[in-house]
Amino acid sequence: MNRRENLSQVLAAAIRKECTAHNARMPRTTWPWLALAGMALLADQLSKALIASSLMLGERIPLTSFFNLVHVLNPGAAFSFLADAGGWQRYAFSVLGIALSVWMAREIRQSKTSRMECFAYAMIIGGALGNVVDRVLRGAVTDFLDFHWQGMHWPAFNFADIAINIGVLVMLLGLRRQSRSAQARDGRPA
Repeated sequence: MNRRENLSQVLAAAIRKECTAHNARMPRTTWPWLALAGMALLADQLSKALIASSLMLGERIPLTSFFNLVHVLNPGAAFSFLADAGGWQRYAFSVLGIALSVWMAREIRQSKTSRMECFAYAMIIGGALGNVVDRVLRGAVTDFLDFHWQGMHWPAFNFADIAINIGVLVMLLGLRRQSRSAQARDGRPA
């Protein structure tokens, strides 16, 4: 056996060992939740790409008496919060989205995290990273869902925002369930 073959066998063995050690540290139950986050991220990015390729920036297509498809860019956060802040918010919201996603991914890895919490975290991760991708690549988030009634428009939003809101709602329902369980254990009325 020459040195090159020996070196490649040593490297292959080291890679196998590291992958095995990494998989041992990452519980099998983690992967489905990270896959769910990835699916939310993918659905968000595909829908935004479809809108960007189908509508000009600022274009609106009325679909019902209360709903339009639009193509707008939001440099701020939810409801265009800080949209006119001068650009620093792009980086701040990107760092915040990444930091929260890393923290939530670590929480998912904890064996004590409930399935309900894992679902909530996965949806929030997918949505947060979907908007981070927009901020990093485009400098603003692409929004396209526009609901309105009698001339009043709810701020346009996207699938990432829907995923985040579903995650927060599930998290709040989980907290309420925990609170009621604790009250029942302590004999207090719910």
